[in-house]
Amino acid sequence: MGDARMNDSAGPRCLDSVLVIACGALAREILALKRMNGWEHLDLACLPAKLHLWPDRIPDAVAAAVEEARGRYGRVFVAYADCGTGGLLAARCAGLGVEMLAGPHCYSFFEGNAAFAAHADEEMRAFYLTDFLVRQFDAFVWRPMGLDRHPELRDMLFGNYERLVYLAQTDDPVLSAEAERCAARLGLGYQRRFTGYGDLARALALA
Repeated sequence: MGDARMNDSAGPRCLDSVLVIACGALAREILALKRMNGWEHLDLACLPAKLHLWPDRIPDAVAAAVEEARGRYGRVFVAYADCGTGGLLAARCAGLGVEMLAGPHCYSFFEGNAAFAAHADEEMRAFYLTDFLVRQFDAFVWRPMGLDRHPELRDMLFGNYERLVYLAQTDDPVLSAEAERCAARLGLGYQRRFTGYGDLARALALA
């Protein structure tokens, strides 16, 4: 799911519908919220989650998806935070006249931007995972950092971190156990903090 583009829409929609253009890393969570809340007016189109490996490509990819949707939806909402674009995505969305998620990244909006900011200074040496990143740890952390080929790099890459903080969107004991294994692989302490869907749920409720 994380590397493929997905779209749960089925052709042209009326102008009362909303298209959410999202990072593929949020697909499971957005579809869960749609089911839980009965948001039949909401369609989802996901861009590849691996764009996060090249944040400079995100604004162009989002802009292309917005332009593709024009005329088919009454509203388009961008389910990306800044995500390492240095404000470029916000500027592009403003120019296109579409709203996006507030916050620097998914760790922040899942916990709630205000709550995350309140203890950010205490967690300067924390490495965060979400449900998606626990599931895709090898694809998005281990292999991109070269640890599959050069495990000796672990202490150099993670030596300044103290603990892995798993920000859990769901109460899943299998994921919790896997997150703890991820912490052990990185040589870090482990903490689990349940967040639910945080500001993502609140933003989509207003979409």
